[in-house]
Amino acid sequence: MRQLIVLGFVGFLAQLIDGSLGMAYGVTSSTLLIAAGVAPAASSAAVHFSEIGTSMVSGISHARLGNVDWRTVGILAGPGFVGAFAGATLLVNLDGDVAKPVVAVILLLLGLYVMWRFLVLGGRRPEFKGRPSAGMLVPIGLVGGTLDAVGGGGWGPVGTTSLLSSGRLEPRKVIGSVDTSEFVVAVGGSLGFLLGLGTAGIDWAIAAALLVGGVFAAPLAALAVRHLPARVLGVGAGGLIVVTNSNTLAKVAGLDGSGQLGLLAVVVVAWISLLTWAVRQERASRTTKPGDDAAAAA
Repeated sequence: MRQLIVLGFVGFLAQLIDGSLGMAYGVTSSTLLIAAGVAPAASSAAVHFSEIGTSMVSGISHARLGNVDWRTVGILAGPGFVGAFAGATLLVNLDGDVAKPVVAVILLLLGLYVMWRFLVLGGRRPEFKGRPSAGMLVPIGLVGGTLDAVGGGGWGPVGTTSLLSSGRLEPRKVIGSVDTSEFVVAVGGSLGFLLGLGTAGIDWAIAAALLVGGVFAAPLAALAVRHLPARVLGVGAGGLIVVTNSNTLAKVAGLDGSGQLGLLAVVVVAWISLLTWAVRQERASRTTKPGDDAAAAA
């Protein structure tokens, strides 16, 4: 019972982060389950079944608050379903750790780009023009869905990172759209695991605990993403990507526990510093008078 309560809290925290920044539910939950000795396939299966409920509640909450671009969801969800089903089928027989270093490097670079893009805005407000094309969304859906199932998480990092870096949608709509389409991705992955593992290979108690915690957090996260400024969300999301993948690469490089902890501490301190700077810039831009804007432009 104590373990299930802890897992419920993990689900709450993971969904609070995921619903606010568009990523980390699968990564956070899967990391804990694998560390506790759950097999990668069984871990990812439990996470995906819990995500059916959490992503549905999260999507409804984001939609009610106007955080969803339905065209993006409509194009992204289908390929995501196909990728997740294929990835789940592969994971039953393959080791998902093989692709982790390559994926971590790509996501780390994209995370740095996202942070740079929002940090160089200075006192200016972000501007978002156009919408992502189908030619961009379909590959994102396929790759993100596949990695999500194989690695126990990846839909948010791939989808949110790619759409944020494109600059086509404002961050709250990127996050809301990625979270909403994740429902379809979770269904695809769950079906793949159900066919590959059978009902006996899935720990339903773990899935239920994660689901309950995530459902409670979803509405709070959707409310937070609506009111947080685009610049702060962009730096927050980019920093989360950098922190997560820096830690992955540190393990791959063979750093010992103290080395990993030291690197993580440096990256987190840098992230918090940049996030603080972004908050100050946002406050400064909000307090600037129209006359001052005209003078600065001149």
